[in-house]
Amino acid sequence: MEYQVLLYYYYTDIEDPEEFSREHLGLCKGMNLKGRILVAGEGINGTVSGTVEDTEKYREYMENHPLFEGITFKIDPAEGHAFKKMHVRPRPELVNLSLEDDIDPRELTGEYLEPAEFLRQMQDHDTIVLDARNTYEYDVGHFRGAIRPDVETFRDLPEWVEENREMLEGKRILTYCTGGIRCEKFSGWLKREGFDDVGQLHGGIATYGKDPVAKGQNWDGMMYVFDERLTVPVNQVEHTVVGKDHFDGTPCERYINCADPDCNAQILASKENEDRHLGGCSIECTKSPKNRYVIDNKLSSEFVQERIQELEEGYYAR
Repeated sequence: MEYQVLLYYYYTDIEDPEEFSREHLGLCKGMNLKGRILVAGEGINGTVSGTVEDTEKYREYMENHPLFEGITFKIDPAEGHAFKKMHVRPRPELVNLSLEDDIDPRELTGEYLEPAEFLRQMQDHDTIVLDARNTYEYDVGHFRGAIRPDVETFRDLPEWVEENREMLEGKRILTYCTGGIRCEKFSGWLKREGFDDVGQLHGGIATYGKDPVAKGQNWDGMMYVFDERLTVPVNQVEHTVVGKDHFDGTPCERYINCADPDCNAQILASKENEDRHLGGCSIECTKSPKNRYVIDNKLSSEFVQERIQELEEGYYAR
C-alpha cells in the first residue's frame, strides 16, 4: 500500500477556529489520516499522512472548499504514516512572531521567487540569504552561505534582526523556510521595518527540492521536518553532510530528543553516541531519574551508575 505526506498552509478568514477544528478533526479521522493541523482566525497550516487514496480524497476536499480556493499542497511519498496520531488544534495565530501589531501576508509580504529565480538571485554578491528557521533546523541543512540567526524560536527572529540591522541594511534580502508560511509573515515584517528589497522562496524548501530546474542545488544537508521522518533530502544533484554529532563533532544527520523529558532538546547524535550517553544530551540529563532511555530499555541501576562514572571521568572524551 502506497502512502504520502501532504504539507500545506493557507491564509484565509476562519470565523470560529475552535468549531472548525472540532469538525475538521472528525473529517480527518474519517479519512484515516494522521497528522498535525493548526487552525486560527487567519487561516490553516497542516501536515497529514495517509494512503495515497485517502490523502487524495482530503486534498480534493480542501481544494473544493470555499474557504481555501487556490490552496496548494507539497506532496512527499512515504513508506507509511509520518505521525502517530491526528491532531487539529485552534491557535491564536498560525506562526508566532509575538508582534503587537501583527502582519497580514495578504496585505504585506515579500516578493515571491520561484525556485529557479531564487537559485539565481542568492548567488549575487549583494544579496543576503537569511534562514527564517530555528537553529536546530539550520544545523542539519541549509542553503550554502545562508546566515544562521541564533534563535531557538521563530518569535525571537525580529529581535535578532534589530540587533543585526547594520549588517542587513542596504542589501537585497532573500529569506526561506520549510514550506513558506513563516516567510510570508517574516518578509512582510521586514518590509514594514524599512527593508524594501525583500524576496522569499515561494513554497519553501519543500518546493525547491522538487523543482525540475533548481533540483535542490546550492542546498547542503537535509531538510528538517516536523513529523516522524525528522529529516528529508533536498539536493537532487549532490548530497553534502553539514550536521555535526553533538558529542564528538563527526558528520551526522540523525536527530534524537534528549532522554530527559524536562530537557527534551533535539540533538544530532549517532546511535553509538546515543547509547554511550544513555540518550542524555549532558551528564545532568543522563543522570535524570526520568531518563526515558534508561526506563524504556529497563537498564539496571548498577549499569547506569557505571556508565555515568565513565562519562564523568571523561572515558568518552575525544
